[in-house]
Amino acid sequence: MRKQIVAGNWKMNNDLAQTESLITALKAQTKTSNAEVMVAPTYTNLFQAFQALKESDIEVIAQNMHFAENGAYTGEISASMLKSVGVKTVILGHSERREYFGETDAILTKKVDAALANGLRTIFCFGEVLADRKSGNHEAVVESQIKNALFHLEASAFKNIVLAYEPVWAIGTGETASPEQAQDMHAFIRQTLSNKYGVDVANSVSILYGGSVKPNNAQEIFGKPDVDGGLIGGAALNADDFFAIVNAF
Repeated sequence: MRKQIVAGNWKMNNDLAQTESLITALKAQTKTSNAEVMVAPTYTNLFQAFQALKESDIEVIAQNMHFAENGAYTGEISASMLKSVGVKTVILGHSERREYFGETDAILTKKVDAALANGLRTIFCFGEVLADRKSGNHEAVVESQIKNALFHLEASAFKNIVLAYEPVWAIGTGETASPEQAQDMHAFIRQTLSNKYGVDVANSVSILYGGSVKPNNAQEIFGKPDVDGGLIGGAALNADDFFAIVNAF
């Protein structure tokens, strides 16, 4: 059975004191679902977050990493550095990394390979922008992103890969993605996997939805058969809201 996952991406938010405060609030929450719960603080607070949550069932994950093991890459963090502070899962390919930092499919292929080689579970993000959705090119764009970055892998690698679909066109644009649109794309993604790796692999991979999941829409979205959880942005910065989403399963 596929894992249900709710991962909170804190992005560039929360200094150390704010991180400690949010973690305290998260530890006071009660989980009533079977979902795996993850939070992704900033690099500077990963170790403190890991130490604070290591006795809980909340996993601390990273927002990004570099593909190189070490070297002259000023400002970057390697997979082994993440592992050294307790991190076992990393987000790669987030739409903001693609848009603002020029991360291409070729770069992400190297990042995925490096993460998997170091034993890190990878949450791989992808999704189309508004122009792609309006032109009807959304499925082709998503298929290309998945194939270019992941389809060189052996089927066994997908035991350590979680997919996260981000409808970029529905985040901060005034446009709204319906639960039905989420399901349609997730079903397409699963079929794309099945065409390459077979039904068993496709049905084993968790596919998260990253399109502005909130407490008031999480239950309907998570109720769709091919939606296995969420990659949560803004709502993850509030403990009550985040756990309302966690418990929506």
